[in-house]
Amino acid sequence: MMDLRRIIRRPVVTEKAMVLRDSENKYIFEVEKRANKIQIKKAVEAIFNVSVEEVRTVSVHGKPKRLGRFQGRRSDWKKAIVTLKEGSRIEFFEEV
Repeated sequence: MMDLRRIIRRPVVTEKAMVLRDSENKYIFEVEKRANKIQIKKAVEAIFNVSVEEVRTVSVHGKPKRLGRFQGRRSDWKKAIVTLKEGSRIEFFEEV
């Protein structure tokens, strides 16, 4: 099993993520590509001391990018949408 702190890489702070946080109590994280839903749930519960109701994951494919005649791609990454149980909040996001 992976280290819990390596599973969650960073929070995704976008306008849509803030709307989901305020209206539906959902938080969005960038996670390790090989992590499954059970590992993500355990990591969020252990790190933030909250109770998780549901985890949904999305594999985001990197976009092709170009600089002059050189062509490349952004990296693929995995996004987790974590729904918390009623009454649970992550204090880390409250300052954002």
